[in-house]
Amino acid sequence: MQRCLIMCRSLTYAQRANYALERAGITAPVSRAPQGLGANGCGHCLTVDERRLRAALAVLSRAGIPHGKLYRVEAGGSYTEVTA
Repeated sequence: MQRCLIMCRSLTYAQRANYALERAGITAPVSRAPQGLGANGCGHCLTVDERRLRAALAVLSRAGIPHGKLYRVEAGGSYTEVTA
């Protein structure tokens, strides 16, 4: 299973996004952003299965919840930025 990170600008936005996604049936736990990815105030993120990324972004868009950059978690533990 490939995982993706959805960066959020604050813990509050991450919690709101988590709540909206859980209501839509998408599991996306909140965590601190990995070292080096938390620039520009994005200190928290949501982890979501890559297969559910587009659906998760659609839910956030409909709920009016902004998000930051998106990253794919690679096998070696590195991160690659992805576009929606």
